[in-house]
Amino acid sequence: MDKEIILASSSKVRKEILDRHNIDCIVEPSNVNEDIIKSSLLAEKASPEIISKNLAELKANKISMKNPEQIVLGADSVIDLEGELISKPENRDTALKILKKLNGKVHHLISSVCISRNGMMIWNYTDKARLTMKNFTENQLREYLSRISDEALYAYNVYQIEGEGRSLFSKIEGNENTIMGLPVNKIKDYLKNYE
Repeated sequence: MDKEIILASSSKVRKEILDRHNIDCIVEPSNVNEDIIKSSLLAEKASPEIISKNLAELKANKISMKNPEQIVLGADSVIDLEGELISKPENRDTALKILKKLNGKVHHLISSVCISRNGMMIWNYTDKARLTMKNFTENQLREYLSRISDEALYAYNVYQIEGEGRSLFSKIEGNENTIMGLPVNKIKDYLKNYE
């Protein structure tokens, strides 16, 4: 591909994944108000997967309208706990509440990606990973959070799977890039065939 793509996300993690896979990109965050969209979709009883897909598409389309000829990549990740949508924590108290909710349970991490051009989606893909969290006491969870930097906490949902977070789980089924927010192999496959 001779043209670089635009990543409609401020996520350093997603940018790092693209860099690692030699996908040239420039970053232009979409600044979509996710809370309003999530509330609206939840009111319509949308599943976490549908919410993730919608947000990825909205982000990509918004930036694509400003850069019509460019290929724009939007992405979104959510946690699905038995059908309940769990979003990124806003602070450490919320992070602790989320960890207590996930404690000892199986949940799915859903990552959706969308590629848009001329303000419209031309491709999308959603992948899921299944994670089984070990049982911890509240003190152990607080201790875990005390070892995580603010940047890592807000960038990687409540766990940093390639770092400290791995220790939280007894079983991880799925692609690590998906868990970090970008199923990059499918994106590469698509871009390879893109004319």
